[in-house]
Amino acid sequence: MGAPLLSPGWAAGAAGRRSYVLLAPFLLTLLLVRPSGALVEGLYCGTRDCYEVLGVSRSAGKAEIARAYRQLARRYHPDRYRPEPGDEGPGRTPQSAEEAFLLVATAYETLKDEETRKDYDYMLDHPEEYYSHYYHYYSRRLAPKVDVRVVILVSVCAISVFQFFSWWNSYNKAISYLATVPKYRIQATEIAKQQGLLKKAKEKAKQKSKEEIRDEEENIIKNIIKSKIDIKGGYQKPQICDLLLFQIILAPFHLCSYIVWYCRWIYNFNIKGKEYGEEERLYIIRKSMKMSKSQFDSLEDHQKETFLKRELWIKENYEVYKQEQEEELKKKLANDPRWKRYRRWMKNEGPGRLTFVDD
Repeated sequence: MGAPLLSPGWAAGAAGRRSYVLLAPFLLTLLLVRPSGALVEGLYCGTRDCYEVLGVSRSAGKAEIARAYRQLARRYHPDRYRPEPGDEGPGRTPQSAEEAFLLVATAYETLKDEETRKDYDYMLDHPEEYYSHYYHYYSRRLAPKVDVRVVILVSVCAISVFQFFSWWNSYNKAISYLATVPKYRIQATEIAKQQGLLKKAKEKAKQKSKEEIRDEEENIIKNIIKSKIDIKGGYQKPQICDLLLFQIILAPFHLCSYIVWYCRWIYNFNIKGKEYGEEERLYIIRKSMKMSKSQFDSLEDHQKETFLKRELWIKENYEVYKQEQEEELKKKLANDPRWKRYRRWMKNEGPGRLTFVDD
């Protein structure tokens, strides 16, 4: 049998496919390998060499670069430039004084900094890595000029100052409120009378108005409340060590203290099997209730005694206590008139119901 005959159309298609196979890598290369000179436009001195702009070699030192810049800046400064026959810019093509001056300034800004000069030299030696050149160029231009550590320190100090004054304001509000509560006001007034503070205030205030005398007596009562009352929780007296700045400074100490405390806990109660003390029992109860230390400290002493009597550090006892509290809360809400009105409103109308009132 002879060789199979091939149609002219099939042969032409095969030749076209072979041409496409050979042409595809070439087109892909053209797409990926872009001329570096076009991409350098807009970076540093553009298509010009910064060293040639200043008329120095790549091995020139900072002093030589600065000296060349001063000479060219005086020559091409727009206010002092005087064109001369055959005068050219700092490069190879004639330029206006302003363009020449800006180009010289750009070249000097590029070469005077060690890091920027290192990036520029790398670009001259590796022109094909244009994406890397763009990244280094704009990362240095857009990077903050101020040290980030300074910014963080100033921010932390500002937050700490705000914290201190905010806590102090809350503390003063709590004292002002306690001064209006009859229980504490009567006790503070009795203490002031026993110490003779009110009598001394009246004797010193003979030439003062009644309002000034009243304000002075009020301050005496508030000061006594401050010295006698024990406020815990969110309205307690602000402490310097609670501020964010000091918390950050003392963080390593707190971390080491916690590690030591945790190791002692494991050794004493998990390995040796010691019984929990009162402090440890309250700690377990607080963790079960998911309360912070300040929240737990703000509870009344009789509440903590109740927790200890019911042995709530034991998981089973705490689960029973938690269920009782939930049932009690449901009863309170069921008997609360406001809660009843809310449930009636949700049942009859609710937030999504539309009514049409025909007047």
